[in-house]
Formats: sequence, structure tokens, C-alpha cells
Amino acid sequence: MFGVKNITLLMFGAVFVSSLVSAEEQSYSPYVQPNYPDNVYFGDTHLHTVNSFDAGALGARIDPAGAYRFAQGEEITSASGQRVKLKRPLDFLVVADHSDELGFFPQLLSGSPKMLADKTGRRWYEAFTEGGKKGLEASMESILMQIGGTFPKALQSRPGSHGFDSTWKQNAKAADEANDPGRFTALIGYEWTLQPGGNNVHRNVIYRDGADVALQTSPFTTAGAGGSDDPRDLWKWMSEHEKKTGGKVLAIPHNGNLSNGLMFPEVEPATGKPISKAYAETRMRWEPIVEVTQIKGDGEAHPLLSPNDEFADYGTWDHGNLNLSADKIDDMLLYEYARSALKIGLKIESEIGANPYKFGLIGATDSHTGMATAAENNFFGKHSLMEPHAGRPEHIVGQFGQKKVFGWQQVAGGLAAVWAKENTREAIFDAMMRKDVYATTGPRMIVRMFGGWSFSTGDEKRSNLAEFAYQHGVSMGGDLYRTKQGKSPRFIVTASKDPDSGNLDRIQIVKGWVDRDGASHERVYNVAWSGNRTLNSEGKLAPVGNTVDISKAAWSNTIGEAELSTTWEDPDFRSDQRAFYYARVLEIPTPSWVLYDAIRFQTPLPKSVAKTTQERAYTSPIWYTPGTP
Repeated sequence: MFGVKNITLLMFGAVFVSSLVSAEEQSYSPYVQPNYPDNVYFGDTHLHTVNSFDAGALGARIDPAGAYRFAQGEEITSASGQRVKLKRPLDFLVVADHSDELGFFPQLLSGSPKMLADKTGRRWYEAFTEGGKKGLEASMESILMQIGGTFPKALQSRPGSHGFDSTWKQNAKAADEANDPGRFTALIGYEWTLQPGGNNVHRNVIYRDGADVALQTSPFTTAGAGGSDDPRDLWKWMSEHEKKTGGKVLAIPHNGNLSNGLMFPEVEPATGKPISKAYAETRMRWEPIVEVTQIKGDGEAHPLLSPNDEFADYGTWDHGNLNLSADKIDDMLLYEYARSALKIGLKIESEIGANPYKFGLIGATDSHTGMATAAENNFFGKHSLMEPHAGRPEHIVGQFGQKKVFGWQQVAGGLAAVWAKENTREAIFDAMMRKDVYATTGPRMIVRMFGGWSFSTGDEKRSNLAEFAYQHGVSMGGDLYRTKQGKSPRFIVTASKDPDSGNLDRIQIVKGWVDRDGASHERVYNVAWSGNRTLNSEGKLAPVGNTVDISKAAWSNTIGEAELSTTWEDPDFRSDQRAFYYARVLEIPTPSWVLYDAIRFQTPLPKSVAKTTQERAYTSPIWYTPGTP
């Protein structure tokens, strides 16, 4: 009667049996198996627990299981006896304990007969048990010996030993037990801690798989039989792991700002020769993303490298290497910061046809407390000695000779944001591999960036933006290639504020390119902003203002915007020049963790210490390459 085949209407119920749409055809509901990622997940890929040598030595007592519970929103008690909880749980977490001497400290604390049989081990055990000054002295001694390569042989915890293997099994099993697909992702990982001469060239290794796969091989170390201090050997280990297990791994470099010029070189570290195509391709096969901001400083840009960028001097640590044993020379900076590395990568690619630094950007904490706390008002410091207490801003975090690092120099951040279809190990890992990720310094602003040739003004307002943009362009981490002569690429950028943080000040697009003579350039464009400000003749904006009440560590969102978006066309595009583009999103000023401490503990602020901060996000770049893929 309705002219439709195979429909039965039941008179007393709204039940229809239909064969109008077969199982193979697209569902009427647009949310069934979407072919693009439309969920953003926030997490930390770099957290240490008591199972890391230095974290344990400095007072951490939270194990991996406790770290995962805390990340999921459970209240716990910190090593200093303080109750701690996140306001909002994380979506994912990687416990990345150091592979070198993995498990040493839990063995020592338990009074292992092997440890106590060594005179140094017994002395340390007694000192840590007593605590106080003796415990602190023992922790500093043990850390310096471990860094300096003079750690007692009888106390070493290496792959194949009971202490190492049982701890690695504990870490992997804790991740499996915490992993809850669709709600919380616990990724298995570890840190390969390369630091020649105290220069930080660390990587975190992340697994896509569970303990059944991860435990088939032992983590790679820098010391001991089978270990190496050559990144190429790490990549070889990763390849062999995948071949043996059928699993997947990736590595994330971090803290280039403390590498003293070693993180993003123009020559291969082992040979001193210019980077080869094989080296470049291998590095990018295994290291698709880079940790660009964390507690030990921000690694996006440096004011000496980017003198025309008024926001380049954020969380800058440039006083030396990791243990302050070597001074920082200005020439080193070029090979330490992400923006300069991206430019170096373009130059190398123009010469050899491969880019060793074609990476996406994420943030992490690198906390050594077992607690991933990235918020300014809930910051529990780098290690357990820097958990909240009166005077911690002026507490000495590190010292070598007359050089010192103070607590106030720590940065409360950051987080990794990942665009994925679902909150699972597989989806999050795959998003990292395709670089559809971005970094934040702690807040959870939602940022999207797309590039394409056919976008038009107003596309950023589309209700189906993600679906449209993925169909007609590429997301952050993607590639654009030459198109019709005279056409410039256009970029859609949208940003929404974190409901618990400051309004948005502006969106900027950072462009880097290489000219026909091989020289590198950069420019920062203001593309969307709050208020009635106008660009001056140099393309600059006046500051957004500041509503922070210093006496209360409070602010008001009476300036800035909750959302900003634009479709922007590069006015300086040259089709023959390699280029990259990434977005930087800035919040309005909000209180720094140092100001929160001063109010809570009623202590004076250290002189010349910033009372406010402008939190930010950095998207992964989109690259333009002349020619066709």
C-alpha cells in the first residue's frame, strides 16, 4: 500500500522489518563507522614511577599501577604525604620508566640480599631508610654515579637479571590491567636514556600492543651487554622487535633544549658525515613525533633563533645540558628547537630527497613523581622533592659547580592531544604515526588544522567541518604537493578554549621555507584574534590585555574569545619553495604555578619571576613539497 517492498507494519507497535538497506550499504546514521577521526584525546606519554632509577632515588614511591589509577581520576597520597587528585582524568597514559637500571630502586628499598651484600648498596639502603639529609645525600650520589658511568657493577639492574625482567613484566602487566578500551588507554612504554656527557638525547619507546607482545623482547638500554648509545641501534632494535613479534613500536625524542646541539644535527652523530638518505628515512620511520614541551622547558622556539617572534621566549631553559656539566653555546641552539629542526629538515630534503625532521608535535610532563599533573594550580613538580611546599620556587632543582636550576624555572606542562576515532591503543598509536596530533602546555584547548587547495573563506564555519576537510584536504601531519600554477594553499584552523582555563588570545600560523639558494626562512602570521585589535604594518597585534589578580591568583575571562577560527591563504606562497606550516594557539594570561604557591603558602614571590603565563598549543605541521608525491 506504500509502494515499498518488504515492509511489514505491525498494527499495535512501531516495529518495522525492512530490507531496504543492505548491510554493505552506508548506514543512514552518519556516526556509524565514520571514515575520519572526530574525537580528541588528551594524555601523557612520559611519566616516571618508583621503578625509574632517578625517580626512586629522589623519593617517588608510586608504582605503575598507582600512576594509572591516578591518571584515571583516583585520589592518591603523594610521596610527601599530600592528597592529590586530577580535576579531569586523562584519556591515555604511558608509564615510561628508564630502561637503564630499571627496577634497581624497588629492589634496594625491599632490602634485597643482593643489594645489601654490596657495601655501597647497604650504605644507600640505610641512608634511604633513615631519610632526611642522609637520604638526600645518598640520592644525589647514586644519581651522579649512574649518569657518570661509575655505578657499582654488583648493583646494576640489566636485561636478563631478575630485578630488571620482573620490573619490566610488572610495568607491562600494570598497563594491561589499567587498559579499558573506549574509556582509558594505558600504553606500554619505556625511556631509552641516551645522555653522552650529560647531553640529553632521550627517546621514549611506545608499544601499540599489549603485554603478550611487549614481553617477547627486553627494553633496549644504553649500557650493558646488548645496549648501545647510538640511536641507529635503537632503530635496529625496534625493527627486530617488530619482525620477531609482529607488533608495532615508535620512538619520541624529547628535551632537545638540553641536548647541547645533539638532538637535530645536520651530520650523522656516529660518523660526523652529512646525513644520508638512508639515515633520514630510517629516523622518520621510527620517530614520527617529537615532545616539544614539558617540565624541563619548552622546545618550540628560542628568542635568539626567532628574534621577530615575541612569543618565542616561553619556558626557556638554555643554561646548559641535562646535568649542567657543559655550558650552552649559542651555536648549539639551532640543533635543539623544533622550529629550527623543521627548517633544517627542509634544507636537507632539498639536497638528498629525504627529510629527517618531518615530525609531528606533542607535549608531555616528564614527571618523576608517578603523577601526571600538568595544570598550573595542581602542579606537583618534576620529582618528589619538588612537591608543593613553602619556598619550592627557590628550591635548587639541579646544580653543577656554580650553575644552578631553581624550582621556579620548571614549566607546569604539558599534554599530548590526539585526533582518533576511538580511545584505544591501536587508534591512538596510529594517530601518532600519521602525526594527527598536537601539543599543549597543559590546558585542553581543542585545535584542528587542515590544508588544501580548494578551501574557501567561510569553510571553517561548516557544521560538517571535519568530514569536509578530510575529504578535500589534509589534516595536521599531512602533505600538500604542487597544484595548478598560481594557486596558493589555504589552511583551516579552529580552536576552542579549555572550559577550565583562559579564553583564547589569537591563532598564529608559523611558516618555514627554503629558498632557491638553500637559505632557510620563517615567518609568524597572526590569522585570527580576539577583540577589535588590528594588525600593524608589520603584521603584529597589540597584547590582548591581562585580567590576573596577583593578590588572589585569579583571573576573569572578560577578554579573549571562547572560540576562534579562520580559513587563511598564504600571501607569500612560492610554488617552487619547500615549506611547512603549523598553528600556534595562545590563551590570555593566567596565573603561573609560582603565583599559586605564593598565595597558598603566604610566601613572597622570588624577584624577577613571572607571575603569569600564556598557555598555548602547537599543532603538527603540514608540509608543502614542489612536484608530485
